[in-house]
Amino acid sequence: MRSRDSASIIHADLDSFYASVEQRDHPHLRGKPIVVGGGVVLAASYEAKAYGIFTPMGGRAARALCPQLIEVPPRFDAYLEASKAVFEIFRETTPLVEGISIDEAFLDVSGLRRIAGSPREIAVELRRRVRTEVGLAISVGIAGTKFLAKVASAVGKPDGLLEVPIGTELDFLHPLPVERLWGVGPKTAEKLHARGITRVSEVAALEREALVGMLGRGSGHHLHALAHNQDPRPVVTGRRMRSMGSQQALGRARPRSAADLDATLIGLVDRVARRLRGSQRVGRTVILRLRFGDFTRISRSHTVPEATDETIVLLEALRGLLHAELPRIATEGITLIGISVSNLEDARAVQLALPFGGIDRRSLDAAVDQVRDRFGSSAIGRTALVRRGLSREAPRLPDRAEAS
Repeated sequence: MRSRDSASIIHADLDSFYASVEQRDHPHLRGKPIVVGGGVVLAASYEAKAYGIFTPMGGRAARALCPQLIEVPPRFDAYLEASKAVFEIFRETTPLVEGISIDEAFLDVSGLRRIAGSPREIAVELRRRVRTEVGLAISVGIAGTKFLAKVASAVGKPDGLLEVPIGTELDFLHPLPVERLWGVGPKTAEKLHARGITRVSEVAALEREALVGMLGRGSGHHLHALAHNQDPRPVVTGRRMRSMGSQQALGRARPRSAADLDATLIGLVDRVARRLRGSQRVGRTVILRLRFGDFTRISRSHTVPEATDETIVLLEALRGLLHAELPRIATEGITLIGISVSNLEDARAVQLALPFGGIDRRSLDAAVDQVRDRFGSSAIGRTALVRRGLSREAPRLPDRAEAS
């Protein structure tokens, strides 16, 4: 039988991350209802959430709920910098850190009692450091499984610490609404509610096969296990991101010139390419995601011959994908552009092409990164990228294009 010390998995989750960074950096926004993003809410402060505003609600609907709402444009470089600072504190707390997004992670603090105290004492110190050193609130859950630690941090929000001691797990879990189960979204919740199932205890009371018949094999087995707190997964370190991306909400659908769209694309590519180089990653597949005025979405992908982190190579491939969609954009309007780079590899393990007979673009990228690291992201731009733009003729793609 496991001892009380087995409750040593911490789930740490920054509260309303993007909005909190904005309130930290702009004192006049503190205590006020704000959202990050205009056309679509990317993040909402707790003051805004009190009005029923949530992500990814449309900006118009959010303003209808809260006329005094303040909309703030996203600053992804600031969020990335804050995330790096917080994750540095995580790794100074324990080497066993599993990041699952830019603003949350699992930490295994088993075996640290003699040098750092109990899991609760470690969590208290972690929260103090994030507050004082980074200026952000973070909620923490402590439990014996990853699933329950995540549930505990969510129940403890905002700015809370909640521990679920070994032996009390089901007493804590079973009274909760079914939406607290990892993987229960609106559609699954609707199916459960239609059968009068609203609490985790009611899911736990069902036979496994009954859940399978109701939700399908994968979801049935998954929810049956979680309702009994069966989650054997350890905290996994060393996991690398499978892709890196960024997106920009454009507000309401209206006519936009090719130059405006290209400027947005350049900003997104510049941001993602810089992140790739900062993490020593290169990728082979670029993905363009668009949301049109009627809220339909598409994604288009393209694979280049060699893995790269070069801004211009990634940009030209994405320009080709965007150019192909210009006729539809002109007809239906566009409200969001997103990009990502996938099929990532470690740049140190890849033989990168040498700049024979041409410009050493990697050195240029490195020089631009150094200037921005020292003087800020707006300190230098790339005139050559803007000058080329989205031409009337489709850009030549370096390799085959794939639609998805």
